[in-house]
Amino acid sequence: MRVIVIGGGVAGAATALAMQQRGMQTTVYEAYPDPAGSVGSFVSLAVNGLRGLDGLGCLESVQAAGHDIARQRMWSAAGKPIGDVPRGRLSGDDLHSVTLMRGDLVGILREAARSAGADLRLGERFTGFTETGSGITAEFEGGHRDSADLLVGADGIWSTARGLVDPTAGRPEYAGLYSVSGVAEGVEVEPGAFNLTFGRNGAFIHLAAGGEVWWSAQIAAPAEPERGGVTNEEWQRRCAALYAGEAVQSAIIAATERIHSPVIMHVLDPVSTWRRGRAVLVGDAAHPVGAGQGASAAIEDAIALAEAVAAASTVEDALRSYEARRQPRVRKLLRLADDNRGAKQAGPVKQRLQATMMRLFIPLFYEKATAWLYDDGPKSQAGTNSRR
Repeated sequence: MRVIVIGGGVAGAATALAMQQRGMQTTVYEAYPDPAGSVGSFVSLAVNGLRGLDGLGCLESVQAAGHDIARQRMWSAAGKPIGDVPRGRLSGDDLHSVTLMRGDLVGILREAARSAGADLRLGERFTGFTETGSGITAEFEGGHRDSADLLVGADGIWSTARGLVDPTAGRPEYAGLYSVSGVAEGVEVEPGAFNLTFGRNGAFIHLAAGGEVWWSAQIAAPAEPERGGVTNEEWQRRCAALYAGEAVQSAIIAATERIHSPVIMHVLDPVSTWRRGRAVLVGDAAHPVGAGQGASAAIEDAIALAEAVAAASTVEDALRSYEARRQPRVRKLLRLADDNRGAKQAGPVKQRLQATMMRLFIPLFYEKATAWLYDDGPKSQAGTNSRR
């Protein structure tokens, strides 16, 4: 079978690798010249995503490129502890969450896909597809066309493939949050912990990353900010003003050496179908889930789709099986993402109430409430490697 994948990010590269490992010849078309070098700040992988990477043969490379994060600590804007829980895992799991730069994750998956035999073509912008009785033809800017048995839309939240697969699908809308991320130096932060502070103007994340501190301010704002002409220095000044009076956040922002391009967060109404004929969606093209599970969910999609295609006698049966397997889990992830977004956008009064409730909830119920996140993904084909 021949497969065309649209998009060379996490979802697309993982899909190509999973397909190649199961004997399918895959070509990835990426719109940008260098997908690994233009994909933002850091990303966290929970253990369900890491076990998927283990099955793809990439776990050790990802662990080596990233930072082992055993704990997640939650704080109020005043710096008071709210909770301390295992990060992206259950407490008895020896495999720890990993945080790494998204570009490094994309690069690892892309190189593994190439090594497995996939063809990656950069600077090719997808515009549409046409189905025939026995195949599907992808169309690109400039008139280039390519034919295959299956087309996978892995082209992210601004997916072109989405509207072709589901013409009723909505457009992404501003979620009321935008993120500014950076790298600070010279600030002492305990390693191995992912710190989440519910700041007065938005959540603030920071963690030790070797000799650096990686941070992200997820700022609540009713209107989408204008980014044109705003320098990185100005974004840093804005963050400093928003977190003034919050000691840890202010110190980290003041010590920042590099700022990453701001990211506007969007939400998308659920897509009614992920498949049409010989075309199917994976990752953010189908479901931008957030909640710290975006990359992990994309890896799960990639493996589930490849397994369904390898097991089924027809493309139609494969895509039906894939959608039936993945949609119930993704619906739960979307509800969790909505809850998380609401917590990050809460005002001062609601924040205090949430902090009180979380201090009571977390010790008694947190692990039971989140267990489904980590035990329902594709399991490793080759055993699980763990590292503390």
